[in-house]
Amino acid sequence: MPSRSTSPYPPVRLIQPGPPNPVAADDGDEYEFCSTCAFSGVCLEQGYDKSALADLHCLVEHVGPFHEGEYVFREGEPFKAIAAIRGGTVKTCTTDSEGREQVLGFFLPGEIIGLNAIHPEHYPCDVVALSPTYLCRFSFPKIALLATRMPGLQAQLFRLLSQDIGKAGLLAGDFSADERVAAFILGLSERFRVRRLPHLCFTLTMTRSDIGNYLRLAPETVSRVLRRMQDEGLLKVERRELQIMDLARLQQLAKTILRGS
Repeated sequence: MPSRSTSPYPPVRLIQPGPPNPVAADDGDEYEFCSTCAFSGVCLEQGYDKSALADLHCLVEHVGPFHEGEYVFREGEPFKAIAAIRGGTVKTCTTDSEGREQVLGFFLPGEIIGLNAIHPEHYPCDVVALSPTYLCRFSFPKIALLATRMPGLQAQLFRLLSQDIGKAGLLAGDFSADERVAAFILGLSERFRVRRLPHLCFTLTMTRSDIGNYLRLAPETVSRVLRRMQDEGLLKVERRELQIMDLARLQQLAKTILRGS
């Protein structure tokens, strides 16, 4: 790992021990990958275990925590790295000339941020921590070089980029508020499930305002829809704690949006 005096990135905070928050990774060890590692599946498919990946390990910086409201990347900064979230949640957003924020998406443990900066060679949006967030930061030039020796790694980068594009357009159609909120909740649930995290009962680390901004709804509309879904037995909501009570009915409500996802 490069020293702080020679690193091309801003000063970083090394990982401190202790649980970051309820949405967090199992850190793994010298031989086992982190439970939310975005690349472990590819490495294992290619016949690499963690102890054999000295090159990959050397190009990773473990950084954090970034506290709620802190910037991980800033719009316009030169692109040098992508990052995998080990624990916590971030949002991506832009701010217009009048100071209005537009939320573009949310990223969970095991997901990659920074892929949308590859072509413009600068970060096209801000990335902001929504809770204490811990990252594995990868030098992109180095991981691109390693990908030439690991064909599966390059393919995984393309898959991750495709998923990122797909998430951005998921809610672009003319859908009702109930459909949008249902699809949003189910999308979070499925992303938690594939990472072997609790997926039927979880914490909404984003505010109602951020959810509404992302879904193109007023925060009051989001709150009203959640209350109605609770009254109808689809959900149980207590502040930011959410439990899916009737998965089948929620899926039926969101089927028009989710059928192409």
